[in-house]
Amino acid sequence: MTSIDGEIRDGKHYQPVRVYYEDTDFSGIVYHASYLRFMERGRTNYLRLIGADHRALFEQAEKEAPGFAFVVRHMDIAFKKPAFMDDLLEIVTAPEDVKGASVMLHQKVMRGEDLLVETHVQVAFVSGGRAKPIPKPLRIAMKADLDTGTPGG
Repeated sequence: MTSIDGEIRDGKHYQPVRVYYEDTDFSGIVYHASYLRFMERGRTNYLRLIGADHRALFEQAEKEAPGFAFVVRHMDIAFKKPAFMDDLLEIVTAPEDVKGASVMLHQKVMRGEDLLVETHVQVAFVSGGRAKPIPKPLRIAMKADLDTGTPGG
């Protein structure tokens, strides 16, 4: 059984998601904004599993960078096929590029072998309204995933 936080395999994070009625529009098709929530869960749990416990990170970073946050700076998204109520989806998250203050992630929403949604998302680390370097342990963990997986693959 997969953990509620998903799992990391070959440098990629896999997050299972069940589609509920609340995720759909009046026709039973997943509402486009629901995919953003699904992918946020994938990003959050990816960070958690590589050691970025958000509470601990918050406490540490709050001392060094008061008012810090991870923010989505840019996102390119392609909707390829619809998902439906009761579908079991998998959100696949992999780092593509890790820089000082930001990381580019590649995410896919899959239903079995079918690619439903694909996105490239840049997440920045900010404090006081300005970009700040990502904490070193987190940057190292993400770069290790780049070395073990196929970026964006």
